[in-house]
Amino acid sequence: MLKVSLNGAKSFFEERELFAMGAELEAAHKTLESGGGPGGEFTGWYRLPQNYDKDEFARIREAAKKIQDDSDALIVIGIGGSYLGARAALEFTRRGSSPKVYFAGNNISASYIQGILDEIKDKRFSINVISKSGTTTEPAIAFRIFRKALEERYGPEEAAKRIYATTDKEKGALKRLAGERGYTPFVVPDDVGGRFSVLTPVGLLPCAAAGLNIETLMEGAREAMYACSERNLDNPAWAYAAARNILYRKGYKVEVLACYEPAFRYMGEWWKQLFGESEGKDGLGIFPAGVDLTADLHSMGQYIQDGERFLQETVVTFGQTGEPLSVEACGDDGDGLEYLAGTALHEINLQASRGTMLAHADGGVPVSEIIAGAMDERTLGQLIYMFELACGLSGYVLGVNPFDQPGVEAYKKNMFALLGKPGFEQLREKLLARL
Repeated sequence: MLKVSLNGAKSFFEERELFAMGAELEAAHKTLESGGGPGGEFTGWYRLPQNYDKDEFARIREAAKKIQDDSDALIVIGIGGSYLGARAALEFTRRGSSPKVYFAGNNISASYIQGILDEIKDKRFSINVISKSGTTTEPAIAFRIFRKALEERYGPEEAAKRIYATTDKEKGALKRLAGERGYTPFVVPDDVGGRFSVLTPVGLLPCAAAGLNIETLMEGAREAMYACSERNLDNPAWAYAAARNILYRKGYKVEVLACYEPAFRYMGEWWKQLFGESEGKDGLGIFPAGVDLTADLHSMGQYIQDGERFLQETVVTFGQTGEPLSVEACGDDGDGLEYLAGTALHEINLQASRGTMLAHADGGVPVSEIIAGAMDERTLGQLIYMFELACGLSGYVLGVNPFDQPGVEAYKKNMFALLGKPGFEQLREKLLARL
């Protein structure tokens, strides 16, 4: 199970502050558990690892098997929480087998979409479109394009059998279209917001189709749910939330999430959405940033070590994963590395992380460490749940609603107006005058 070490952060605050934060977290946890706080109607993820829909879970496995049997590629169409969790899971577990999963609908880049169309032109493919409403601009555009390609390839009737719509249970444009065309439907639960939805059909269907063991994924999440139900600072979600909020109040307003495994990169992207969209409102919130180490030690590492001191760092470390690989002996020492001959790369990576954490703490950056097991489905489930709980707790400690996202709508209004959407004519004139 996950552990959190605050050894690199404890010198930046007093022990009494940690215990005082424990009292705040106790209140936040009670609020979250009761569902009585702001956004409480979207806390279905809190007990999800135990209370998920077992019948729909079985349907997900059946659909995944069909996709594996009849498709070389799966196009997953969604944006934000409708794609980041699944992409993070696939990258984390390094799944590259058939069917290959492509992610679309998370941008409006013609070259990106054309690139996917070019890659699948000779491949059998299916589509998993994910949208609560079916009208979000980026995925709706992508769905039009890939649905047309699918229908041209197979005809409307066969194409419909290759489209899986993850959407609202009862309403919305995509739900209506799925009913009319006969797409296979899956449900986005009403009480789970997008960025908390990776353990619902939103994330589980792409994961299962790509070959992940979703039973083990849910077991890991369930283990974290039980471990994180403890109301003390041995609870990893509490320890993590406590440190980051104490440091935020001391002026460490940017949190850098670091990992020494490249496969963690999209987990970092998912984490940035989870915390950025949950906390960043009402003029408040820790700004979430990420680095890939050791690569970024040769770039961003300079700023982290010597730049302005408003950063706090959280490092995620993992145990040995896969077959051990060691440095080869060369018979000479031209590169000065013969002393490492026979040393496992995992050990070298571990010592690089330890040395860097010490250096950053000495340089004035508080460092917390999340210590995880192997990079597999079980650990992935544990991390997902722990981060989700820590995020909910942090939002309530901060004093915001961690389950809404009012600021996301601002850019949409301007985009609709500039594109000439009916009803936005006056705003269009104002924006064009400014441009």
